Amino acid sequence: MTPPVRVLVAKPGLDGHDRGAKLVARGLRDAGFEVVFTGIRRRVDDIATTAVQEDVALVGLSILSGAHLALTRRTIQALRAAGADDIPVVVGGTIPAGDVDRLYEAGAAAVYPTGTALDTIVAGIRVLTAAPEALSTTED
Repeated sequence: MTPPVRVLVAKPGLDGHDRGAKLVARGLRDAGFEVVFTGIRRRVDDIATTAVQEDVALVGLSILSGAHLALTRRTIQALRAAGADDIPVVVGGTIPAGDVDRLYEAGAAAVYPTGTALDTIVAGIRVLTAAPEALSTTED
């Protein structure tokens, strides 16, 4: 049996609200991913270190503080510095429409503003990580 794809869900910066990140983490687990959740108020360098140590296929940042541009750039730079520039970074949270393209320009692989359907997030992360569909657990 193939092991589940590992992803990291992180809350960088000073943002203390983690309800959305926990919902996404749960949805990803339910979809068959193995999720490492950092908890709140993590430093960018610590997120990069954890991503490398946990051998994750993707880093998901949940940012509600308005610092999404700087934190995304810094996280991608920290991953590069750690030799992990092959790990895609996705960003979700309170993201104004005008910043979506700027996040892609900064290197984000996907952007999920508040209100994005969980199914959309899961499908996007499956594509980015080449994760297979989870086997159905319903009985015939």
